[in-house]
Amino acid sequence: MPSLPELMPTQLSDETFGGVTYHIAGELVPVLSVDVTRMPVYFEHHILLWKNSTITIGLKSLKGALKRMMAGMQIFVTEASGAGIIAFSRDGPGHIVPIHLRRGEEIQVREHQFLAATGNVDYTFERVRGLATMLFGQSGFFIDRFRGDVGDGIVWLHGYGNVFEKTLAAGETIDIEPGGWLFKDVSVRMETKIDRLSSGFFGANMNFIVNRFTGPGRVGIQSMYLHMPTEE
Repeated sequence: MPSLPELMPTQLSDETFGGVTYHIAGELVPVLSVDVTRMPVYFEHHILLWKNSTITIGLKSLKGALKRMMAGMQIFVTEASGAGIIAFSRDGPGHIVPIHLRRGEEIQVREHQFLAATGNVDYTFERVRGLATMLFGQSGFFIDRFRGDVGDGIVWLHGYGNVFEKTLAAGETIDIEPGGWLFKDVSVRMETKIDRLSSGFFGANMNFIVNRFTGPGRVGIQSMYLHMPTEE
């Protein structure tokens, strides 16, 4: 029997990597707490829960500002630095997962699911168009790309429901409902498969759509999908 996707940890305490120590706690709406004393952390707007008063909040500019502005993407993210701890949570039930990136490693993430990252992680994006990304008739979306350019770093993601990880061998495939994937390694290829279903009853027909991922590499699967209105 092929191996099943594995549930990623839902609780972590005193994890240290990429210059920070962090904790993940909570069941329905989890909280990420990060000690930013030695490494700043940048994060999405409106997810701050609490912080030590010794921590300073500022703006971090992102690469390709003009390109991002033309695409309607954010140009700045919020950055926390200073001695102390800052905590984040998203207003929705789900699962916070850390992705540890060694220097030179990259992860691709579904848009709107980035939570926070250490300051030494590079953040870019790409727009993916066409049939290969179609989500129930929609024709494109953005993929966020995070890379450990100047050293080891961490990206934290928020998945809806619970998050499972499947490690694919070379040539191994898995089909995932289009809203179900959360992240993937660069080495994993994604394409869309469409089966046309017809009952012959009053000429009824419909499409059954999945995204097919081909290894080698990791794929993250979220058990619940929240449709974002900015997806086309």
